[in-house]
Amino acid sequence: MSRPPVVIIDSGGANLASLRFALQRLGREALVSTDHAVIRAAERLILPGVGAAAVAMERLAAAGLDRLIPTLTQPVLGICLGMQLLCEGSAEGDVSCLGVLPGRARRFVPASGRPVPHMGWNRLQTTAGQPLLDGLPENPWCYFVHSYALPPTTATVATCEYGERFAAAMHSGNFHAVQFHPERSGTTGTTILANFLNLC
Repeated sequence: MSRPPVVIIDSGGANLASLRFALQRLGREALVSTDHAVIRAAERLILPGVGAAAVAMERLAAAGLDRLIPTLTQPVLGICLGMQLLCEGSAEGDVSCLGVLPGRARRFVPASGRPVPHMGWNRLQTTAGQPLLDGLPENPWCYFVHSYALPPTTATVATCEYGERFAAAMHSGNFHAVQFHPERSGTTGTTILANFLNLC
């Protein structure tokens, strides 16, 4: 019997093809939705995002998802901007976000040899004992594309360095989040997505 689809919460502006293909390779179909009933009934939820935090929050608010998402009890995975949306706020547009994870995103300071956005492969420093990161090699490589990042907090389970140390993965209760793109991060990303699909 096939397992129920993973529901991707439509925050707008995201190219979802690579994420849906990555889930298909793991044997799971993905349904994109803003429907409250569909989201509440989902076994697994992913909140991706590309673009500006303020625009994404406006879209979530227009659909009433800014009130729904913090009440969810099933596993939720935020990806890239989706991680920042799960946190308290962002300096990008000085916007308040969903507040289920601690921290406020701030823009990287560009420097010689360190352009913004941070784009490309970089290594993680991970925390042991995190189910989402189980089975990863030491200091795994992941693929990033972002101009804003969150400082490490008590919910941070992996960090990365780009002129400053920032939160690369977070976890609190049923909410998980990664700043990088697992669907573009090779075997490391495949392992993380598989771990998410198997979370209790």
